[in-house]
Parts: sequence; structure tokens; C-alpha cells
Amino acid sequence: MPAVSGATGVLPPAAANVVVEDIYGFLRVLGDGTVLRSPEQPVFCPDTFPSSHPSVQWREAVYDKANNLRVRMYKPSSTAGGGEDARKKLPVLVHFHGGGFCLGSCTWANVHAFCLRLAAEAGAVVLSAGYRLAPEHRLPTAVDDGVGFLRWMSRLSAQSTMDAAADGWLTKAADFGRVFVTGDSAGGTIAHHLAVRAGLAATKRGEVDLDLRPVTVRGYVLLMPFFGGVRRTRSEAECPAEVLLNLDLFDRFWRLSLPAGATRDHQAANPFGPDSPELGSVDFRAPVLVVVGGLDMMRDRTVDYAERLAAMGKPVELVEFAGKPHGFYLHEPGSEATGVLIGLVSRFLHSCEARLLD
Repeated sequence: MPAVSGATGVLPPAAANVVVEDIYGFLRVLGDGTVLRSPEQPVFCPDTFPSSHPSVQWREAVYDKANNLRVRMYKPSSTAGGGEDARKKLPVLVHFHGGGFCLGSCTWANVHAFCLRLAAEAGAVVLSAGYRLAPEHRLPTAVDDGVGFLRWMSRLSAQSTMDAAADGWLTKAADFGRVFVTGDSAGGTIAHHLAVRAGLAATKRGEVDLDLRPVTVRGYVLLMPFFGGVRRTRSEAECPAEVLLNLDLFDRFWRLSLPAGATRDHQAANPFGPDSPELGSVDFRAPVLVVVGGLDMMRDRTVDYAERLAAMGKPVELVEFAGKPHGFYLHEPGSEATGVLIGLVSRFLHSCEARLLD
């Protein structure tokens, strides 16, 4: 791989047809900036992952036609029949997939299988939203698309005019007054930034107006968020080079996704970077659940994030899955550990709702 400047993360000039960045063949960048993407799903998205669930219905729609951004919508089947259960609206989990801001899709088999189980066992409507990827669309585009999706949902809940909901398939089941923003890895980073933007907007210090009424976000779930920083943590420095999700790969993700010339201390990557919002003064209006894996290379950075928020008096809960690697729930969506994780998310939803009654 070509040498990279440690100060800026910028690659030196290269011939137009030379591959300057390669992420396991799924994504290659040539010297002239051309981006080549493989149409195949990665090996960790096997056809053996379930594509359906006996107690979940799902549909797919386009929520941003200009950018061809899609959302997969999942709801427990009990809401489709008759009886008292059908009349009860369910909380909504907005989910953003991971992939280092460069890879991934709400249509990938591992994301789909996880969302099916999440909807079934958490008893919630799950909206798995796509966003534009880098390097074609560098940060903060992914976060902006997250805001765009929340606004789409706000319009949907207020007007029910979107094609996918014209028959009430979604709006009759979803309680948009009980929305929770979740995300895996890079999606967890999006969830963090949405929480910060909402907090800044509440104090009139943000650049983006996040009045989403009648939608109300009641909590955020950060599943092994993808944070960065110039200074290495111990778990990053000690990560074995031979594992799939290693330090070199994550550095490549940041080079491709951050604004050109930016370091990993950019505010999109490092919540505590020199130009990042001062989180102590941000109004975290809803509780935050942070999940980390004991074998995750980013374990120490994520723990530090949660501990610093807690020290600021923010409503944050940290849960560690000992012995589990980054994104284990996507590599083994049918496992017992994934079931424990979904149970944790479900309890978090109920605890946030209980706060409203106190």
C-alpha cells in the first residue's frame, strides 16, 4: 500500500490507473479519483442468513428520490391482525448500518437478518435507513442524510402521504412519539452526531434546525460506535494485524470518509477533538445506551466516551459484552449473545418510556 502522511492522512500523487486504496476488493480507488465498487455482497453476508421471520413483515421504499436512498421497514406481524395487540402502536427504532462510512447497505443480508430479529424480539417497528457513502460523499454527508431521514419520518407521521405508507401499513403500527435512534459502528457514530445536533438545536446553538414534531426521539443506542483520534488507545495499539477489522482497515476508512486533508481528530471522527462541540454544554435531551465489545479494537475509545459523558452528568449507560468482537450481532445474528443484546435494547426502550411517567 502506498505511503501515507501521518500528519494529514493524504496519499501522495499516483498514476491515474493505479489503485491507491483497496478495501478487500469491495472498494477500490484509483489515482485519478475513480471509485470502483464490487456489486457482490461480502462473504460475511451469506445466503444462509434468514431473509424472513415468521412474526415480522417488511417492505422497502425510497425515502430520498434525488439520492436514491432506501429504507427497509419492519413491523411485528401481530400489528397486522385483529384484536387488542393490533390496536397498540409500537415504538420505532431508526437504525443506521455500519461500514466505516464507506461500505454497507440496509439491503445487506447481515443487516437485514439483524433487523428482522430486532423487530420481532424488541417488539418494535424498525426503520433501517441507508445513507450516501464515502469517498464519493465524504463526511458529514452521512450525518446530513441521517437528519434527512428523520425529517422524512416527521413528514410521514404528520401527513402519511408517502407511497409506502399510503395504505397505513407503517403509520398504523408506528408510534412516532416513541422514536429511538440506533446505529451499528459508523451508524452508531451517526446516532451520536444526531444526539449532539438535537442538543445544540435545543439551545439554539446548532446550525441545523431539528424540529421534528410530531416525532419525538426518546433515546439513542450506540452499538460499538466508530470513533477515531490521532492518539492511539491501548486497545487500538494492541489490535492484531491479522484480524479482519484491524487498525489499518479503520485508518483507511477514515482517510476515505473524512474531508480531504483532515486528521482523525476531525469532529466527525473524534467527539473530543479540538474543533468538536464541547459536549459538557450540549443538552442530551434523551438517554444514551452505549454498547462495547470486550475484543473490539475500539473498546477503550468507546469506554472513554461513555465515561466522560457520565462524568459530565449526561444520561448515559455503558454495557460491555466480554469476549465479543466488533459487530458480533451482524456476524452471528441468530446467536444467543445477539438475543441478549436485543433484550438489552428492549429493556432500554422500556426504561426510557418509564422515565416519562416519573
